[in-house]
Amino acid sequence: MNIRLNIVFLIILGIGITLLSRVYFLSIKSNTYYEELSKNNYINRINKIPVRGVIEDRNGEKLAINEMGFSVLVKPHLSSYKNKEHLEKIIDTIVKHLPEYEKDKLIKEYKKNDSSYNHDFIQVIDYIPYDEFFPKYTILASEDDIKIESSSKRAYPQKEVASHIIGYVGKASKLDILNNELSSYNGIIGKNGLEKVYNSKLQGEMGFKDVKVNALNKEIEVLYEKEASIDNNIRISLDVKLQKYIQEIFTGKSGAVIVMDARNGEMLAAASFPEFDNNIFARGISVKEWNEMRNDFNHPFTNKIINGLYPPGSVIKMGVGLSFLENGIGENYTINCSGSLPIGNRNFRCWKSTGHGSVNFRKAIAESCDDFFYKGSLKMGINKISHTLDKLGFGQVTGVDQINEFVGVNPNKEWKEKRFNQPWYVGETVITSIGQGNMLVTPLQVARYTAYIATGKLPKPHFFKANYEEPKEVDIPAKYLDVMRKGMYDVSYAPKGTASRHINSKIAIASKTGTAQVVSIPQSEKVRMKESELKYFQRSHAWITTYGPFENPQYVVTVIEEHGGHGGEAAGDIASKIYDKLYDLGYITVPTETTQK
Repeated sequence: MNIRLNIVFLIILGIGITLLSRVYFLSIKSNTYYEELSKNNYINRINKIPVRGVIEDRNGEKLAINEMGFSVLVKPHLSSYKNKEHLEKIIDTIVKHLPEYEKDKLIKEYKKNDSSYNHDFIQVIDYIPYDEFFPKYTILASEDDIKIESSSKRAYPQKEVASHIIGYVGKASKLDILNNELSSYNGIIGKNGLEKVYNSKLQGEMGFKDVKVNALNKEIEVLYEKEASIDNNIRISLDVKLQKYIQEIFTGKSGAVIVMDARNGEMLAAASFPEFDNNIFARGISVKEWNEMRNDFNHPFTNKIINGLYPPGSVIKMGVGLSFLENGIGENYTINCSGSLPIGNRNFRCWKSTGHGSVNFRKAIAESCDDFFYKGSLKMGINKISHTLDKLGFGQVTGVDQINEFVGVNPNKEWKEKRFNQPWYVGETVITSIGQGNMLVTPLQVARYTAYIATGKLPKPHFFKANYEEPKEVDIPAKYLDVMRKGMYDVSYAPKGTASRHINSKIAIASKTGTAQVVSIPQSEKVRMKESELKYFQRSHAWITTYGPFENPQYVVTVIEEHGGHGGEAAGDIASKIYDKLYDLGYITVPTETTQK
């Protein structure tokens, strides 16, 4: 009997504990949960979307702006068969006053975004310019089933100018929205250039307003309000006047031009040609436009400043010369150039078939003697040359604030073994020493390395101050740099300097020309065909990289003209005009003498 009573008491006790636990959960533990549900029932959060920041040049000229307008939205839940006629009536009203839009397309856009879970008005027209829509605003806004909201469209008032650098915005994809919640509200996100690199800064931070409402969803009280951010603009280092000038003097050519402050890496101009109008992406590019640009052999979509990979040709010779000097070849090293160097079954020719005679470092740079670098490279070996060039920034990114920067190729034995599973041959060392073979560089790498030769420090190129870093020290003795500088001065002003007939600036500048072959010359060809006689896409790329003023280096100007032929002839005059423009704009204040140093 006692056992049965104990069992009954235990059962009653268990039931009691269960009931008490449930009462505790309902009255205390779940209080927070139901309180949150309650809040959601009477508090509405109204999001405040920030206006995308403006991009300005260094003088405040607008490069990317927002043009104001309106968007048109339609009441949700009208896609069902029973509401079909009502939806068509609403769309007919819109099309009546906005005849440039097609009824079927607007209905399709509506149905694509309508669902039983969506209680917000559905956007059918994302942007109509203010002046175009304003006369019809009152008519459409008075319709209960139509909602008009302010809208903006990204615009690029300078059109093609600096288009690769500024970049553009586009419609946010599902992946974009997953990684960036704000893009789901404004519908756009930076897709390229500075628009993408600094998207977080430009798009700003969301604001909101928490409003207490009654059962009829009418506002009773504002509980909390936070404004959307307004400090979203960025001012970059480009000078649009200089950029436009470069566009004018480079008309009809393909390639890249860079103007950089040699002291800190600030980019005053950076142009990739041909350019394109970023507005076509902001408004939506057509299939025809896309195919025309994609099939253009001059590659207008490629940002050649950081994504153009070219043989550097002779502009690499200062770097190779520094490798000779820091690895034991004396400053007085001299060779006799007879015009060619036989190795095995191949004859490695100097560009001057009759030879340069006795050549030292300074003359080798000034007259761009290939044979000097052939013979020096055989003493040095490819690995030591590659190591020096690595210190000068080749085969690695510069760190500029652009997306998908290419590293190029700074070849050596290990690189070839990994890439091709093949040994390195001595002939490859020889051709690499003059910037041919497997070596590939970007124009920005060449500009940065030129800044190092000018100042003794390697800067980080940048367009926005947030990306600035102190220029780096490189462990190469300053006296070796002085040898290269004098050689570069002679390129411009010595009687036989490779640019002496083409440098005509009021500023004294040091330079190095380069003619980078894009097709090899057969050994059987005794007399080389002139560049002008070759078909356009077989002509060499024309390089010139410079710094100035010579006595007080401030700026680097690097130019590559694709298939332009000889570097000095094709690019020397362009570089000269850019330095004169820098003087006219006040960046360089005192012309300097250009007498032989």
